[in-house]
Amino acid sequence: MSEQTEQTKPGVVIVGAGMAGVQTAVALREQGWTGPVTLLGAEPHQPYDRPPLSKAVLLGKAEDSAFDVDFEGLRIELRLGTEVTALRAADRELDTEAGPVPYEVLVLATGAVPLTLPGTGGVPGVHLLRTLDDAARLRPVLAAAPGTVVVGAGWIGAEFATAAREAGCAVTVVEAADRVLAGALPAEVAAPMARWYAGAGATLLTGARVAAVEEGRVLLADGRELPAGAVVVGIGARPATDWLDGSGVERGPDGSVTADAHLRTSVPGVYAVGDCSSFPSARYGTRLLVHHWDNALQGPRAVAANIVAGEPVRTYDPVPYFWSEQFGRFVQYAGHHGGADTLLWRGDPDGDGWSVCWLREGALVALLAVGRPRDLAQGRKLIESGVPVDPARVADPGVPLKSAAL
Repeated sequence: MSEQTEQTKPGVVIVGAGMAGVQTAVALREQGWTGPVTLLGAEPHQPYDRPPLSKAVLLGKAEDSAFDVDFEGLRIELRLGTEVTALRAADRELDTEAGPVPYEVLVLATGAVPLTLPGTGGVPGVHLLRTLDDAARLRPVLAAAPGTVVVGAGWIGAEFATAAREAGCAVTVVEAADRVLAGALPAEVAAPMARWYAGAGATLLTGARVAAVEEGRVLLADGRELPAGAVVVGIGARPATDWLDGSGVERGPDGSVTADAHLRTSVPGVYAVGDCSSFPSARYGTRLLVHHWDNALQGPRAVAANIVAGEPVRTYDPVPYFWSEQFGRFVQYAGHHGGADTLLWRGDPDGDGWSVCWLREGALVALLAVGRPRDLAQGRKLIESGVPVDPARVADPGVPLKSAAL
């Protein structure tokens, strides 16, 4: 087939120019796809990486975090500032404000959008931190070092509080649950991490529900009033999939696209990858929705392999992984601890480095490492292998984790 004929075909269209979308486009070329590849991004900026937004970009140590990808050289057509409003699967077309976009194969990589705090729309001084524009708006605010209230003591809240303290801001973190990371970790594991806030000079209020946010202050349900030169909301995110209403693409109660083990959706010719979709894990016996960078890096390789082959040749069942830098500590997590039957500590949780290991039926299924990257690297391999381990050796921080395999 001539190159001219190839280029007139719709080819692969990818909706979303974040990590998952960009990596899908790159992986297609790396794995031999020669047809057209079109990448649609809603934002006007060159595609960029998100983790630096809460660190280097926010603190003025970097202007942006654009991906180092030669889109033109890879023959990837980049259409920025193009918001997709609907999918008409029967016609194999997308609707955009600039007109319809036909596709041969479609990849959904729209990511997630941050949850907003009800009643805060239009209130001056209230910020989210998800996009490059969000970081650009927040940077001068932090530079002025106002008293800052962070709503939410999850991963993002902790990372933002860290940056705000580094910028010299007085920081109060408000969490509605009775502990930090309530949706992510068991109480006993999260407890030592809560102590990091005070160590960094931040005030942590748990069991504190926000009743209202007004310019310059946050009102709590118990009557307390917190002065706030800035309010940053970090209470989670949801898949950015509302635009798929009426498309026939199956979604779960959380809004995530219900992908299969090959990352195919319920609609023929349509795949989904990254934060916007869930996938079934045979390894863990459940469906996983993973809102982390590594998932947006690894999933595209499976999608690309299946598209290039024209049939499902690669299943996607990773050991989930993520990291967080907060309060001077490097925190890493691998696996999925839901369903674990044993929890083991490695090291003193009040010390500089410690880990928590979760076992199920004698095998390691998840690991949280604080300042112990070797534990994470070795533990991740044990999780991938599924081999049984010696609990006594797992619990001994002086023994290399890899030697715990039986």
